[in-house]
Amino acid sequence: MFTANVSAETLEPLVEPAAGLSAEEVERYSRHLIIPEIGALGQRRLKNAKVLVIGAGGLGSPALLYLAAAGVGTLGIVDDDAVDLSNLQRQVIHGVADVGRPKIESARDAIVELNPLVDVRLHNVRLDASNALELFAGYDLILDGADNFATRYLVNDAAAILGKPYVWGSIFRFDGQVSVFWEKHGPTYRDLYPEAPPAGSVPSCGEGGVFGMLCAAVGSLMVTEAVKLITGVGRSLLGRVALFDALGGSWREIRVSKDPAAEPITELVDYDAFCGITPDVPTDTEHTVTATQLASMLASRKAGLRDFELVDVRESGEYDIVRIEGAVLVPQGRILAGEAWGELPQDKDIVFHCKAGTRSANVLAAARKAGYQRVSHLDGGILSWVRDVEPNKPVY
Repeated sequence: MFTANVSAETLEPLVEPAAGLSAEEVERYSRHLIIPEIGALGQRRLKNAKVLVIGAGGLGSPALLYLAAAGVGTLGIVDDDAVDLSNLQRQVIHGVADVGRPKIESARDAIVELNPLVDVRLHNVRLDASNALELFAGYDLILDGADNFATRYLVNDAAAILGKPYVWGSIFRFDGQVSVFWEKHGPTYRDLYPEAPPAGSVPSCGEGGVFGMLCAAVGSLMVTEAVKLITGVGRSLLGRVALFDALGGSWREIRVSKDPAAEPITELVDYDAFCGITPDVPTDTEHTVTATQLASMLASRKAGLRDFELVDVRESGEYDIVRIEGAVLVPQGRILAGEAWGELPQDKDIVFHCKAGTRSANVLAAARKAGYQRVSHLDGGILSWVRDVEPNKPVY
């Protein structure tokens, strides 16, 4: 719910101060101590703070480094992924030597190297409704750097149930967004986005790309908001969303207020189902082909013995990196939005494929609901194709 006028409520410091600072801490944080608004009291609050960061990826990387540098005493990291070479374009907390390692371990090592005074707690789990409340309960503040809508709604609801504030950041291509949500004092993520966008209508960063340097701008602003909440200084972004256009080099903001008619958040739900991303995927082999089967089908088509359409449902940038010869590009978003059905014949076989199989499964389910009978999809996507058929082609 957008509004033109939101009261600028003064928030009390989120964290009580620690008893004191050591001589090492005084020297390390001296540039904070001489700022009147922070000073020794604010630095002691930072020392006593416990902050949980969701994801050690594009936003988590700069956020974790700046939180550690600022002297936040306890940092928790939730991530169950491993470092991939493609991460290094933007996830600056990791290095080449970390490829293949769990992200939380790589991030911990970088934090300890930067500031060994920080207590780093690792949560090598996928955040879901079964563990969110227990995880969040041990922290004062949450930073949400998740890259999917299901996790964003989950973080919002768990924080609301526990009465905790959280800082949200989002990035896509050249655009970034940052805000603070805290149900007891103002709006939540559900006031900004009451309904999740249709599944597949918004490409992820892995599908649409992200300008690497954008992560630093958005991640550092998230930490700025976290430090302000912890120390009680400045004007919070609660009730406002900061929007950054990296390509245009401009910041602007929109205001958002609490919807008085919204139902209170009292329990966690199935967030995949809420976001419409639980695909109705057929389990029978009639609608799934393997990479080697597809290679044989393409050979038969080339010899004039078979006729079918191979439809690539990825984004154009992905298609430019690597493709299967003979595939036609029709991005998932156009199909699920109903724009591209006229380009897909119903009188011949169609095989859909994407990067790993998830998007093509969504398209397959939608096609069958739209009345298409002769449809299937490539199990494992182009990743399985490269692995099993053309290993010299690049992956991303």
